[in-house]
Amino acid sequence: MGIRFSVLSSGSTGNATLVANGEVTLMIDAGFSAKRIEELMMERGVSGQDLTGILVTHEHSDHIKGLGAVARKYNLPVYANEKTWAAMEKAIGNLADDQRCILGTGETRDFGSLRVESFAISHDAAEPVGYNFYDGKEKLSVCTDLGYASDKVKEAIYDADVLVLEANHDIEMLRMGRYPWNIKRRILGDLGHLSNDATGELMSEILNGRLKRTYLAHLSREHNMLDLAKMTVRSAMEDRGCFFKDSEFKLCDTYYDRPTPWDVVSER
Repeated sequence: MGIRFSVLSSGSTGNATLVANGEVTLMIDAGFSAKRIEELMMERGVSGQDLTGILVTHEHSDHIKGLGAVARKYNLPVYANEKTWAAMEKAIGNLADDQRCILGTGETRDFGSLRVESFAISHDAAEPVGYNFYDGKEKLSVCTDLGYASDKVKEAIYDADVLVLEANHDIEMLRMGRYPWNIKRRILGDLGHLSNDATGELMSEILNGRLKRTYLAHLSREHNMLDLAKMTVRSAMEDRGCFFKDSEFKLCDTYYDRPTPWDVVSER
């Protein structure tokens, strides 16, 4: 069947993504109440009983708000590195020992025929990661909440077929916005979030003929807009000599309040 996925919701108010291959179904992050997560899954025909486990990128509340409740209700294993476990332990509450699974940064683990690899990213969390998913020759990369893309991040996501990548804010909207300057400085810094321009620059470096779709994720409701994000990312790519036709490569939306349609990685 290959890899299919749906970004259930993405933004500063919460994040969760489903990745499946017909044999297993994994959730990346659980940043909403358990009730809301169940509602979002139902929109994609999935229940908590269908889940194989939950992968955690980092401990911020918009990524783990419902993690403990969902894991306890459906007796699910939760996978994170040791520093993330230490940072989120109090927030998620008690879990059974067999639900507390360590997946170290840079490690690879097989869930049936779906292979998962974590990689380090730059964000103001204990030890944040992105994830690569492999099934045969297919590769999906999920990479949000990073202040900048290091060479190792570029290497990790370079040969993806489909990419879920942060495009958090428009720089001028953020600068003119109502946030205090210390928060703006955090967002703009190397441990913050990728701007639309930075995402476009990154995309111009990794668009290689294999990558067919990039979903722009974790958009700020205060400092970004769907159309603006796509326009700015595309313009930044073109400014660096990276031109493409929609039949060859597409920029796709994610939403803060609803799931994306199921997408199949092998669909070209």
